[in-house]
Amino acid sequence: MASGSKKVIYAALVGNALVALTKFAAAAFTGSSAMFSEGVHSVVDTGNQVLLLHGMKRSQRPASEDFPFGHGKEIYFWSFIVAILIFALGAGISIYEGVEHILHPQVVENPVVNYIVLSLAIIFEGFAFGMAVKEFRNAKGRMGYFEAVQRGKDPSLFVVLFEDAAAMLGLLVALGGIIMGQVTGNPVYDGVASVIIGCILGLTALWLAVETKGLLIGESASKKVVKAIREMTCAIPGVEHVNEVLTMHMGPDFVLVNLSVDFKDSISAGEIETCIAALDEQIKSSFPECKRIFVEAESRRTKAAAVTPAVDV
Repeated sequence: MASGSKKVIYAALVGNALVALTKFAAAAFTGSSAMFSEGVHSVVDTGNQVLLLHGMKRSQRPASEDFPFGHGKEIYFWSFIVAILIFALGAGISIYEGVEHILHPQVVENPVVNYIVLSLAIIFEGFAFGMAVKEFRNAKGRMGYFEAVQRGKDPSLFVVLFEDAAAMLGLLVALGGIIMGQVTGNPVYDGVASVIIGCILGLTALWLAVETKGLLIGESASKKVVKAIREMTCAIPGVEHVNEVLTMHMGPDFVLVNLSVDFKDSISAGEIETCIAALDEQIKSSFPECKRIFVEAESRRTKAAAVTPAVDV
């Protein structure tokens, strides 16, 4: 999944960098506020892709004494930073530029240049968006798109998907604003389009922030995984009752599992250790993302406590 995420990010990075140059050139040549906002949008998106790649690289660093569970959550941190940048830079500058253009409207010159640039931008962004949708569809499995975003643990996939969707919508709004301004002769439509683009970016940023906040704080594994782990534990000979199944994503492909289990009074401490070892192997075999598993084993007779051996990730 990581290689697929990088492929999507690289495609978006190259596309946004090319589009940004053409948009700013067109904005300078024609004086279009919407085109300038779109240029800012593409620059912000380009920077975001760089930050996501940086976060993916840092998240792959091995565990250390100071970070015994690795650095997997770095990708969540940088995804949250991306959401803030979209809101602060993309939305803020676009809305400011749009309001300024509404208060002091300027006639867009040579609109044909904008049409050419926007058409090329739609082609570039459409290619990147198509790749993002394809990769996200492969990753989501049988889940719906909305459900997959809510339950997804790899933000690099849905962040790029959201960015590309907002980019395509922004291009259509910019195109509409320029057309309306040319048809009616009223340049205010160009500024209105810029404000709408800013609002699109703001809503995208808020949604991304909400989705990445839970991962940054520490979301549990999916209910399906938690239920399966509980059932596996109950099926182990010697287990009388499973008290708690606590899980937390330490990264897109790293789940920490902590179990509280009551064992039958009739088994010895040695047998408890054997049961724990078997459970550890079974869970990791069924769910490879469960890298570290800790079991608090209790028995009223033995008052035993055991923990599975720590395994380096």
